[in-house]
Amino acid sequence: MKGLIIYSSVDGHTKKISERILSKLDSSDDYELISLDDLLDEHIEKADKILVGASIRYGKYRRNLLDFFNSYSDVLIRKKTAFFSVNVVARKEGKNKPKNNPYLIKLLKKLSFKPDLIEVFAGVVDYPKYNFFDKYIILFIMFLTKGPKDISKTHEFTDWDKVDLFAKLFSDLR
Repeated sequence: MKGLIIYSSVDGHTKKISERILSKLDSSDDYELISLDDLLDEHIEKADKILVGASIRYGKYRRNLLDFFNSYSDVLIRKKTAFFSVNVVARKEGKNKPKNNPYLIKLLKKLSFKPDLIEVFAGVVDYPKYNFFDKYIILFIMFLTKGPKDISKTHEFTDWDKVDLFAKLFSDLR
């Protein structure tokens, strides 16, 4: 079975999660990992199952994510599909599951199909990596949402066991 893992990442954490999933998949299947920015029609056409991972920045997915789903919905509906969202709000109990994560719920309402497998992962606040503007906007958001405020550190919230379980479920998707 040919699999495709597509990631949409702003700072690289969604790519890191995608790479982790790839490392846990059944080696009898053939998988390709690609950025949404580099995706071609041929990648979609030759895949039997497709996993898409995307991150949230300032409460929104990158615009090309919705464009991708709108452009390929007719194809995706005929394949095995999975989707995961990465956002820092998922660090909170009550917002860390597909059924209660506001960003994921809002996105799924916009789609004309529903992926076979859906998950949400808490992301990372990487203050040292951010430019001046992003650092202080995110700090303000963290102040409002009672998140980490130490700008000298990276604050990772990802539950890697949850990522590994999702990889297993995706691998078993037939």
